[in-house]
Amino acid sequence: MSSPRHWRLVRSNIAFKHKWYTLRRDEVELPNGHQVDDFFVSERPDGALVFPITEQNEVLFVRQYKHAAQNVFLELPAGSFFPDQEQAKDAAQRELLEETGAVLTQDLIPLGVLHDNPAKDTNRLHLFLAQNVRVEQAQVLDITEDIEVVSVPLDQVLPKVLQGEICVSGSVALCFLALRHLQSN
Repeated sequence: MSSPRHWRLVRSNIAFKHKWYTLRRDEVELPNGHQVDDFFVSERPDGALVFPITEQNEVLFVRQYKHAAQNVFLELPAGSFFPDQEQAKDAAQRELLEETGAVLTQDLIPLGVLHDNPAKDTNRLHLFLAQNVRVEQAQVLDITEDIEVVSVPLDQVLPKVLQGEICVSGSVALCFLALRHLQSN
């Protein structure tokens, strides 16, 4: 069996462009010679997610409405950033402070970089563990944010994931990676 091969980009046009989202229409040639003239790719900023554990051994989650799914979700603090303008660690620290009011007491631990949906999206998710965080100020939310901070005892995180209460993919992946890291250290 042969290894998968790259597609050849024949032509690329921007179908829609906005600060936070660009839709690109690519014409590609597959390794077998077949051409596809309408392969749409979403160019989006990267995301930074944090698994923040307080000194009381609670994980700070946020509950907020997500319009595309039209539902309220329990997830880890996270936000978008442009990798050519900001480092992932800085974005993670910024989002933690803005969404929860928590500050770091030690360096973030990088746990991985995931591709959100590599078939159609260009963005990556940068995952971090933050230990012994302290809530020292009020949230700093922008006008579009309405976020409730929810403290979850560390031993209740996995049950909430397994019961589907935490069901946003990046948060689920980070929960598993953080819990594994904590068990091995």
